[in-house]
Amino acid sequence: MKYIILTLLSAVLLSISWPTYGIPFFLFFALVPLMMMEHDLTKFSKIKRKGWAIFGLSYLCFMIWNIVTTGWLYGSKNPDGTHSLMAVVFPVLVNSLLYSLVFQLYHWYKKAQGTYWGLTFLVAIWMAFEKFHMSWELTWPWLNLGNAFSEYPKLIQWYDTLGATGGSFWILLINVYVFYTVRIWDAGKKRKSLMINTSVLAVLIFVPMLISMAKYHSFDEKPIGQINVLMLQPELDPYHEKYAKDSLTILNELLTLAEQNSKGPIDYYIGPETSLPGFGSISEKGFEHSLLLNSIKAFLFKHPKSVFATGISSHRFFRGEEAKSDAAYEVSEGIFAESYNSAVQIIPDKKVEVYHKGKLVPGVEIFPYMNVLKPILGDAMLNLGGTVASLGIDQERKVFTNPFNKGKLAPIICYESIYGEFTTEYVKKGANFLAIMTNDSWWGVTQGHKQLMSYAKLRAIETRREIARSANSGISAHIDAKGEVLADTLYGDKTALFAKVNLYDGMTFYTRTGDLLSRISIFVLGFLVFYTLIKKIQNTKKS
Repeated sequence: MKYIILTLLSAVLLSISWPTYGIPFFLFFALVPLMMMEHDLTKFSKIKRKGWAIFGLSYLCFMIWNIVTTGWLYGSKNPDGTHSLMAVVFPVLVNSLLYSLVFQLYHWYKKAQGTYWGLTFLVAIWMAFEKFHMSWELTWPWLNLGNAFSEYPKLIQWYDTLGATGGSFWILLINVYVFYTVRIWDAGKKRKSLMINTSVLAVLIFVPMLISMAKYHSFDEKPIGQINVLMLQPELDPYHEKYAKDSLTILNELLTLAEQNSKGPIDYYIGPETSLPGFGSISEKGFEHSLLLNSIKAFLFKHPKSVFATGISSHRFFRGEEAKSDAAYEVSEGIFAESYNSAVQIIPDKKVEVYHKGKLVPGVEIFPYMNVLKPILGDAMLNLGGTVASLGIDQERKVFTNPFNKGKLAPIICYESIYGEFTTEYVKKGANFLAIMTNDSWWGVTQGHKQLMSYAKLRAIETRREIARSANSGISAHIDAKGEVLADTLYGDKTALFAKVNLYDGMTFYTRTGDLLSRISIFVLGFLVFYTLIKKIQNTKKS
């Protein structure tokens, strides 16, 4: 019973720490009860299958955490309008399993090499896992620990140096040291050691926060310019209305929204993800002849020196041996097509520029490891509310340059905004502000859209770039380079948000180095595993 209580305590502490409803400070010791459970069960329990017991209890902990923090995925709907149970069941079960495997590997390593090496291993493998979870095709870094402080930008200004992955390292290090302090106290009950360790913990917790507060109040980077941005929020129901309305009607409503809210000169009109064309998609080879895109150009002729950037669904056709990616699918004999979730920049008398979303939502926009899994699963993914195809992507980030001013826009599309190092690639290409084009209406009025919005603040701090965020149903927002929301909209409103966005061209340490601590952790993990193998081989030879 004691082990179950410790497990549930960790689950509760992890769950109540998450944005936007929680208090992240609980994370500093959220893993400690779980670590105590593992240690006590390993050392003192008479349970025969200890490994299985630890795995089962850790799985219970992480499953509760996943359900509480990402249960809003149930808001996703099937084509028939019913809630998609698998949209929440599959991510919760698989993500919980992955975290449990990480903890199980920690248990095995600690059992083999002792507590101190084991604790080092836990930090290294958790950091390596978070990095891996941002890179593979089943990517789901929503619960990376460093994300939890997104509602407290004043306390994490140092993310411009180490990023949100640095936040994960911070949280893990403190958890490990709390556990170490408890173990030292249990072993000797020495007050002097307790006072010293408590003092070290205070330093580890509060010094980064004090540094952050100092950085926050001393931030004085000078912008190289300022632009007027109008973020459009059309509030188009993505399940029914989007596919029932005529494409021209959808466009006219978007342009009417833009016109009604243009109270002065506008440098950028920014629309949300896949705001056009509604049903279907726009052929990229026919961009210059598209009635929809040319209607936007006609609108811009009435607004000189304005640029229109928005999300669209697009596609390309390929014939014969024409180069194409693995995402291309055959539509008729010898003719292939590739679909994209795209962002475009539209300027009168210029060719339409396009960027294809680079980070796709698993199961919805990409069939993970299609060449391996599709022959096995067939149409199973479709039956579970997913996809049997994958969208095409751009391998490199693109930046849209404004010919009328100094603006260089990073066209970040929805899911991409939760990836820190990925976002820095736009800045390295010259982006001096970030434009997030998103559709937050898939999950209804839940924590889903609130958390996604909150994570955008992390990208502002990491890159020291202001953000203009255009969402289909909310929350559209203007976020400054310190991660503070200067203005935002309400979910479900049909509206537009005007902002004067500052342009910055400085490069933060994080922008230059990315997830440095993650790479160091991977190196340390490799060393620990290699060291253990060498030691085992040497012991085998001696015996």
